Formats: sequence, C-alpha cells, structure tokens
Amino acid sequence: MNPYAEMSREELLEALKMYARNWLAHDGCWFLAAEAEHGLETAIRLDELAWERFAVAEARRIVKGFDIEAGGGLEALAKALSYRMYAVINEQHIEWSEDRRRLRFFMDICRVQETRRRKGLADFPCKSVGIIEFENFSRTIDPRIRCRCLHCPPEAPEGLYCGWEFTLKED
Repeated sequence: MNPYAEMSREELLEALKMYARNWLAHDGCWFLAAEAEHGLETAIRLDELAWERFAVAEARRIVKGFDIEAGGGLEALAKALSYRMYAVINEQHIEWSEDRRRLRFFMDICRVQETRRRKGLADFPCKSVGIIEFENFSRTIDPRIRCRCLHCPPEAPEGLYCGWEFTLKED
C-alpha cells in the first residue's frame, strides 16, 4: 500500500516540507559530526566536495523531472532554482536585470543560519561551499552560465543571507 496515493494535495505538500526539513537536518548533522571529528576547516572541505557532487545530481534530476530545457540559459536556471529542495523550506526570490541578461537569486530566509542563530551559534561561513554549490548547479543547467557571489554569511549585510548573480558567458 502506498500511503501517498491516499493523501490530499495539502497533505502531500506537508510531507514534501517534512522531507525537505529532514534532508536539511541530515546535512547539518553530517556537517556537525565531521566538524567534531576533524575540525571546522576539514568539515568545510568535505562539505565542498559533497556539494560539488550533489548540486550536479540535483540539477540533472530537476532538468529531467520537470522537463527543463538543457542549455536553456538563465530562464532554465530560474525555473530550476524554484524546484530545489531549498525552495520548499527557505524563502527566496529572484530579480532580473532590465535586459534579462542577469539573474540575481537571494535567500530571504535561510533555515541553516536561522537555526544556528536560534541556538546562539555564529553564522556558518558558507561562501566557499555556496560558490561550489551554485556554480555546479547553474553550469549543469547550462555550461554557459557564470556565477558570482554577491554576499554570503558571515559577510552578508545585516539581515540578509546569501545573494548570487548569474550571467551567460558571451560567445
């Protein structure tokens, strides 16, 4: 028996949110265990290696699962970003330049940083991990896409989380 076949739309959405929170909790538990065992510097390096692989796998599955045009430029990236696991549990938004040649992505509420703050911990220094994650995710959508970090904790402006800018490499 498949219990999901019996669920309402609202119940399925709640299940999706729960699984997204579980996924993020597992990522956090894994990182804290690596940090406890090997120290912060090594844990961050291991996190970078993990995100390098996961971002590609997630992007490929999103492209296939939601019929996003491979090589579809910034429009494809915008659509793919909306299907990431983060999108289920973090508030985020995108902004387009007037000529639509630049896409900016902002994490408005980050559960990782919010949880750390609630526990009295310093912001996680996620820039190096984020660069690897967002570069690999976006280039899997379209190899022409270039990524630039606008800001990232702990160096983000007060009240902000991460911000990223994407452009297409000119041929």
